[in-house]
Amino acid sequence: MKLRDTGKKLLLIYQSNNVLIADLLIYIPAVVLYCCCLKEISTKKKIANALCILLYPGLILIDYGHFQYNSVSLGFALWGVLGVSCDWDLLGSLAFCLAINYKQMELYHSLPFFCFLLGKCFKKGLKGKGFVLLIKLACTVVACFILCWLPFFTEREQLLQVLRRLFPVDRGLFEWIYRKMDKVANIWCSFSIFLKIKDILPRHIQIVISFCFTFLSLLPACIKLTLQPSPKGFRFTLVSCALSFFLFSFQVHEKSILLVSLPVCLVLSEIPFMSTWFLLVSTFSMLPLLLKDELLMPSVVTTMAFFIACAVSFSIFEKTSEEELQLKSFSISVRKYLPCFTFLPRIIQYLFLISVISMVLLTLITVTLEPPQKLPDLFSVLVCFVSCLNFLFFLVYFNIIIMWDSKNGRNQKKIN
Repeated sequence: MKLRDTGKKLLLIYQSNNVLIADLLIYIPAVVLYCCCLKEISTKKKIANALCILLYPGLILIDYGHFQYNSVSLGFALWGVLGVSCDWDLLGSLAFCLAINYKQMELYHSLPFFCFLLGKCFKKGLKGKGFVLLIKLACTVVACFILCWLPFFTEREQLLQVLRRLFPVDRGLFEWIYRKMDKVANIWCSFSIFLKIKDILPRHIQIVISFCFTFLSLLPACIKLTLQPSPKGFRFTLVSCALSFFLFSFQVHEKSILLVSLPVCLVLSEIPFMSTWFLLVSTFSMLPLLLKDELLMPSVVTTMAFFIACAVSFSIFEKTSEEELQLKSFSISVRKYLPCFTFLPRIIQYLFLISVISMVLLTLITVTLEPPQKLPDLFSVLVCFVSCLNFLFFLVYFNIIIMWDSKNGRNQKKIN
């Protein structure tokens, strides 16, 4: 027994060290460089921004407590964001291809990358430099995928088996959702409380509905990014598209919220109040999984450290005006028809308060009370439902910022 415990401890140390090495080599340098490239903020703010991003509890808890190595794919994706935002388009495309081939869930970010680069090609002219850039990008992507997939091309059956593992549609829409303790804070899991879609609709109809909802929810932001490509629009479209995939797509896992959290971290200095709120909700949405892995105390400590760092560094409670929330253009448009529409910041403050209180109460209830015998998953489902409501609100909010951003971020902080 002692030998087994010693072996388990050594394995945990080995895995933790591997995650740390991956962070030091890929993720942390990308975060530091990204924050260094932010314009119009002081060096002190850049350091604070990097610290807050690195303190994000969701990624720390999942990678160091669940050993998922998400920082590798997220790090490559961040290098890709840096590349295409700084006009190193080929290097950025290469980095993002590596991210996708490391973890297929990076497809959540693929459409914003595609639309941003395609918009750049349109802007340069498809009869000139734009066409040359498009060919170079296509060759880079194809070459990277061929090299990554070359070992699997030897046998057709082997290739098909890998594809089935990457896209397990045969498991059904709720395969992951209905496992004990694993409740995903997306629309399908929350809606299944009232209507059992899995039992009513055949699988192919579930796939079609999931695709339609996902596609329609991300379409407006992608169209605008293609027609008006800008670094700011690119970052916010990354958030919107990743959140649409998380809420509406097929076979979502609770840890997939990290793919939304990364681009939210990138806009932390632009909308600190809303970004901090979202990142707190994203960590809370994984509460059942964190409790299963016995990570309650680390969750509390890292969440408090992150919240205090953001509150001190950005004075988030002072950044709740229409302009600070980047809702001024939207409010002006609404006031043309409703002159009394001046209470939006106050509503958002109240919603934040309700959200935080509900998260704290649900955490305390889940930890201290036993669920009813007839409803063993009651608390997990409530966590899922509350988180989903928050995410739907954030989806609307980020799309409002995207669609009402008429200046395309020219007067906002952007990547140099």
